[in-house]
Amino acid sequence: MSRWAVGAAVLGLVAWSLLSWLLMAWAPDRAWTVLALFGPLLAGLAAAGLQRRHAPTLAGCAALALLLLWVWQRGGVDVNRLYVLQHAAIHALLAWSFAITLRPGATALVTLMAERVHSQPLPQAVRDYTRRVTRAWVLFFVAMVVLSLLLYGLAPWPWWSFFCTVLTPAAAVAGFVVEYLWRRWRHPEFEPVSVPRALRAWREQGSRHPV
Repeated sequence: MSRWAVGAAVLGLVAWSLLSWLLMAWAPDRAWTVLALFGPLLAGLAAAGLQRRHAPTLAGCAALALLLLWVWQRGGVDVNRLYVLQHAAIHALLAWSFAITLRPGATALVTLMAERVHSQPLPQAVRDYTRRVTRAWVLFFVAMVVLSLLLYGLAPWPWWSFFCTVLTPAAAVAGFVVEYLWRRWRHPEFEPVSVPRALRAWREQGSRHPV
């Protein structure tokens, strides 16, 4: 991926985060806000369900779409709770997806992805490192859930929406950058891979192990 493509992706993410925050903070119950914030998630899940022919995923997308339609048509319902639930559920699911691979005798998710990217067995030191990285991401996702619920219960709504739409993706990007720099320092022999190759490994791993 070229530097221009990376730059465009970063700018797009920043613009989308700021737009989402503005919509969620000052027009959370508007139809276009619900569509803008839940639409990409539903579309992505539905596409993944169709690709994998995973009936529970498709059924869940349909149920969520009907729930959103019902909430919006009723009016007077605290739609903010749906945003909080969405944020917490996504991160809880990610935490579970990573944590389940840390059970005794299993291969950690980051280890599996690294083996798929490099197409060869990893040295034991690298396997131990990728297992620790998997554990770190579990803690990150759990922390996002806890912080989300605390902010929703204790802080004004614009604070929570800023945390959800701006700080959460920024923290995830920072986590990738910090891990990359740490890996290059501690394991320079571990060949770096491009973003497209890493994303392909994630998709292939997900298709083999659907949640």
